[in-house]
Amino acid sequence: MAGLVLCEPIELYNILNQSTKLSRLTEPNYLCLLDARTKREYNESHVITARRVKQNPMGEYLVPESVELECVKYCVVYDGKTSFLDDTYYDDYEEKEKDEKGTKAASETSRSKSSSSCSQNAEVGAAIQCARVLEQLTRHPVRILKGGYERFTACYHFLRTQKIFWMPQELDALQPYPVEILPGQLYMGDCRQACDQQIQKDLKIKAQVNISEEIATLCSDGSWSSSGFLYPGSKSEQHGSNGLPHAFIPLSLKGQHCSWVLRQGRAKGTKIPRLPKGAWKYIQKCKTNMRPNRGFVQQLSDWESQIYGSAITDISEPHY
Repeated sequence: MAGLVLCEPIELYNILNQSTKLSRLTEPNYLCLLDARTKREYNESHVITARRVKQNPMGEYLVPESVELECVKYCVVYDGKTSFLDDTYYDDYEEKEKDEKGTKAASETSRSKSSSSCSQNAEVGAAIQCARVLEQLTRHPVRILKGGYERFTACYHFLRTQKIFWMPQELDALQPYPVEILPGQLYMGDCRQACDQQIQKDLKIKAQVNISEEIATLCSDGSWSSSGFLYPGSKSEQHGSNGLPHAFIPLSLKGQHCSWVLRQGRAKGTKIPRLPKGAWKYIQKCKTNMRPNRGFVQQLSDWESQIYGSAITDISEPHY
């Protein structure tokens, strides 16, 4: 048994939005997302691509047919509100959140309660009960969505749906969102996503930083700012004596929702100076196909030597 772990909403968001040329949701053994709420609640709305897990007459959860759980990379289960790896009631969680985060958490709880009637009658801990059945059949830990459907959809309302069946061509046509690096503040995506007005609206993007080699015509309604620069080695580079751009943009640190625009959403974003090993691992966790260009990593290493007296980035490591 691989055990149970909690899954933060941002983690599920990023799992849902991983892509290569197509969304990774098209891969049959990539994600098994299960909704442990009641049938009525599931039919009202659920997280995109989620299946409702059924129970037998004895109330025992049944493993979905046609799903080889042993081969599935991510198995995620959610109910309405579960936030702990035991049967603690949501009221306890609510009090803890109030103590830790004060009035902000209280207002979020109030908004969550008023936003929908989902899971009000669902059995507390349904996700845990279901996960305990599934963990006996998986090689990877079964993830339980922290805060359940209510918390996830409060953050990502645009990822809920009433659609139950997905044809392969429909999954192929799914357009992923930029991955989320800092909750509610910083996203990383490609030019197509940067030019999609609906994505910008859903994520409340107020600033974009274009660090690709292509000059994209980023969408703008005049209510947010855009900035762009190219890195050393590009055809129209604009950088200082240390080999890095003059305009290194801290827009995301000014309280704005900011998006970094990459050429294909995967390579150039890892060349931002200075990128400690811990930060690199975190970004790669958010976007699993990040692969930095070795030449640019060498330039970063040279820049570190000039500024700090010694190189911080070890370009001999396998992921480079």
